[in-house]
Amino acid sequence: MALPDLVTTCLSPPVHYAICKLGFEKTDTYDINNILSGNGEVCWQAVTEHVCYLESDQSVDYIKSIRLLGPVCESVNLYFKSLTKEKFVIQYASWFHWTNCTEVFLEVFDVLQYTQATEVALGLMKLTSCLERALGDVYLLKGNDCPFLLRDLLASEQLADVFGQAVMNVLRVFIGSPHGLNLRNVLWHGFASPQEIPAKYCAMLLFLTAGLGQLLQSYLLQTKGVLVHRPYVIFISLEELDIFPGKYLTTSNFFIILYLLLFPCPKGRYADSVILLLPQLEVGLRLLFTTSNKCPNRLLTAESSALYTTFDEMLAKHLDNEKVNQLPVVLEEPAMASDFLWDFLNHQEGPRIRDRLSHGEINLGTFPREVANQIVGFAVSILCRFSDEDIFCLKEHVVIKPLVNCASCYRSRFHPISRLKKQVLECMKSIHLWTELPTVPEEQVQKIKGLEGNAEADTLILMMSEIISQLQHYMPQSCCSSDDPIRSVLTERLLVELCDTRICTLYSPRPVLEVVAVLRRISAQCHQVSQQVIAGAGLRYTQWVNKALRSRQRHNYGRMLDSIKFLSPVLWLILLLITLELVSVHSVCKKNPFDYQQYLKFLKSVLQYTENLVTYTSPEKNKWDETMELTKKTLIKLRKICDRKLMLM
Repeated sequence: MALPDLVTTCLSPPVHYAICKLGFEKTDTYDINNILSGNGEVCWQAVTEHVCYLESDQSVDYIKSIRLLGPVCESVNLYFKSLTKEKFVIQYASWFHWTNCTEVFLEVFDVLQYTQATEVALGLMKLTSCLERALGDVYLLKGNDCPFLLRDLLASEQLADVFGQAVMNVLRVFIGSPHGLNLRNVLWHGFASPQEIPAKYCAMLLFLTAGLGQLLQSYLLQTKGVLVHRPYVIFISLEELDIFPGKYLTTSNFFIILYLLLFPCPKGRYADSVILLLPQLEVGLRLLFTTSNKCPNRLLTAESSALYTTFDEMLAKHLDNEKVNQLPVVLEEPAMASDFLWDFLNHQEGPRIRDRLSHGEINLGTFPREVANQIVGFAVSILCRFSDEDIFCLKEHVVIKPLVNCASCYRSRFHPISRLKKQVLECMKSIHLWTELPTVPEEQVQKIKGLEGNAEADTLILMMSEIISQLQHYMPQSCCSSDDPIRSVLTERLLVELCDTRICTLYSPRPVLEVVAVLRRISAQCHQVSQQVIAGAGLRYTQWVNKALRSRQRHNYGRMLDSIKFLSPVLWLILLLITLELVSVHSVCKKNPFDYQQYLKFLKSVLQYTENLVTYTSPEKNKWDETMELTKKTLIKLRKICDRKLMLM
């Protein structure tokens, strides 16, 4: 695919004019003392006077406001340059405490002293991220459900009540509104290069943030309120994010040199590296997207009345004109590139790196190296995929080649189908622990007065055998045995093998996702039953040994031991059904609506059974006779379902 010649800017002419020229048209010098009090506080009235409004509807006139605020921003920038770090800290540090990110704002001051374009852009992205998070905390002083979009947050009545509408309008000139400079969006989405962002706008936002802190302090004193900061998102199970071999990303001199050339950040500041890399990754993929879909006009920043071309659209199956998105075809390995991007950026159960970084949900100082490694590894693999042939030696380098190989065999880890597989395997491990449960000798159990052997045991075993026999046609032949179908089929090996089956997760249709959602609920209920059985059996055994059980409790304990012998293979059978259905799930789209509705009805009946099991096996209920009766009815229903072939298989 032929890519266009060197792209010099991704800002459309009107947006480029607004950001790079409009704020420089007024060349008169503005006296900083007009907006600063003697002790360094912001004189907000003097600032808000520079915001103009349209006569027609009194909404903000962004063009005139940017033009008028240009000299003010320059004055603030020069003022900060005149301060020593010590004086700045003494005068302003306390006004940043409300953001819960004081150090980030002090770093931005340092950056402004040298005006290196990349560092200014990085500082501005971090500043807007932390500012948005802090404003969301303020919003929650007066409202619930903080808006997700910065645009909606800045336009909210709640913030206007705290800071004043005129103050919020000043902020909207710089961030949040697509009609203004919109600095946050054009940077985070990779439309603006660092050289296109004037440092004076970064200085002005630093100044305004301190001024907001002053206003908030007065508001909290008047209302006797307390600002509560929401907890940061913490990445757990980092091993799930370990795709690219970390040793190649952290120990190779070759890669360290390459990495520092591309993303020059101090050692250990992994968030900074990812913040710089994500916009570059987005603009690179946008170039591929616009070229492959023959829409070169979408490479530039869309106007406020049109659609931005961002990751969300680039990862969609169809374009806004309903044509099929050609980017996955161009990537050649859609299961690699698209699945990785969906996993790390979009899937609700994934890390959602860009969203969480750009909206301030992550503590920048503790951003994990493991996550940064994966983003960098993926970027390198994409770079090699679309690099010129004359750097073939780079692709074959001992460090780079393993990264490319890992990328080529990537499987989604955070798609609902992938999460269901994980749930099944975790539930399987839990049920396997039943074999290790402490139990009293059989002869002691049989001595309990009134406890007889389970007369229905043979019936239950027979029904399970019949169901398994009908399912064996859909299982690997190595797992089938006519001698003892229950023991030969209901095994960990089979479930692991079925869960390892590669299933297409990209662009799963709605019916598939609906089925998977029900299967996940069934699996979750089974896991809860297993945990309750483990906890209950352990407690009752301890009480038995200590002779702390009354007669009725001893009888119930005996019924528990009797029941879980048969409940274990039943739960195994349900997990087997889940995995077999999962492997066949995409065929649900080929069935007519009647069959699909019947199928969902069947799944929901299994879900109802597992929900009832959770109730009956809970410590509060301990209804083991009811558990066995319910299990018998469910097995009868499952056998009929298999006979009628209402399942997907």
